[in-house]
Amino acid sequence: MSASALPATTSSGPTVATGRILALDVLRGIAILGTLASNVWLFSTPGGPAAWISDGFATDDPARTVLQALSNGKFLALLTLLFGVGLELQYRSMVRRGMPWPGRYLLRAGILLVEGFLHYVLVFEFDVLMGYAIASVLAAYLIGRSDRVVRIWGGVVAGVYVVAIAGLTALLAVTSDASTAGASTAGASGTGGGASLSTASWLDQVLVRLTYMDVFRIELLLIVPSATVLFLVGSRLVRAGMFSMTPDGARLRRRLAWVGLGVGIPLNALTTWAGPTWVLVDRYLVPPLVALGILALGTTLVARGQSGRGRGRGLEGGPGSRPGLLRRGVEGIGRTALSCYVLQNVLASVICYDWGLGLAGGDAWQVVLIWAVISLILLVAAPLWLRRWPRGPIELVMHRVYDARRR
Repeated sequence: MSASALPATTSSGPTVATGRILALDVLRGIAILGTLASNVWLFSTPGGPAAWISDGFATDDPARTVLQALSNGKFLALLTLLFGVGLELQYRSMVRRGMPWPGRYLLRAGILLVEGFLHYVLVFEFDVLMGYAIASVLAAYLIGRSDRVVRIWGGVVAGVYVVAIAGLTALLAVTSDASTAGASTAGASGTGGGASLSTASWLDQVLVRLTYMDVFRIELLLIVPSATVLFLVGSRLVRAGMFSMTPDGARLRRRLAWVGLGVGIPLNALTTWAGPTWVLVDRYLVPPLVALGILALGTTLVARGQSGRGRGRGLEGGPGSRPGLLRRGVEGIGRTALSCYVLQNVLASVICYDWGLGLAGGDAWQVVLIWAVISLILLVAAPLWLRRWPRGPIELVMHRVYDARRR
């Protein structure tokens, strides 16, 4: 792949091939905090994620239902889109330097896969890093191809995925009563009975994750195809000028915001109201649409904030930029996203599980408080860390391993 294959960037806005796009840091930070808002319900369930599965994903608490619906899947989809944006930027960087693609990126994906496996075993049953690593390899081989090839492959994968989700949803609708009873029994017996529903021992949880890896990791069958398509969408949004301070970029952001939020939010409300039968549609099909709206709206607000204060150059950071405390905290989380993703799950485990503080089982507002406390820790810790180091701790390890293996 030659450098001439790269789409040209305009001079009237930030060139995404050079310079740091501040909107990405802000949006990535928001996505990390939003992902915590979704995952915290798993940690706060007595017995942990295994008990949440065995309960059939349902709740009779209206406040809990509404709060879960606000975060369910949307910010994970946003994080996935942003991963695709980052993949495009890495592709451009390597092509610009005359290096083959995917080339060394496959090593990065391998390191991420190992990190994801360790995170799954030691911390969290619903790790997404393994899925990202696998999907990124698939997307890496497509990202440099022509738009026609990408559209065909992306369309086929997306079409099969939608049909599969629709079929599973129809099956759930037909067998809702039987599946609910069966899920409760399978959840209790298929993941180790009483041991799986206890959080009294961290080592027991590790052993359960290893023993029943097929049960907990079956979600990869849903994550990998969805992430592959969203990675490609994120890549093509960069090429379409999503982060460019041009009239075309602004027009694209307005359209995505109107469609993503104007259509996605009512659909999300409908699937939430429809009940547990529509859980797959509610988590995997509708959230990417809402995430596109959040991405467009967030990018627009960041651009306005930068230009309104006369700092920097729109979406691209400048040396004179001095954001406020909250903005610095969110940007810090975005710049250390991988470390913050793992840290927030570790903190949630310590706070909620019985081998830690044992605060699981409270009402919905206690769960919100747990989320707020962890978020505050991240908002303070990330900028402090970045005062001394250029990357998050896990990012530093990943970078050093990558460099060592490359040499």
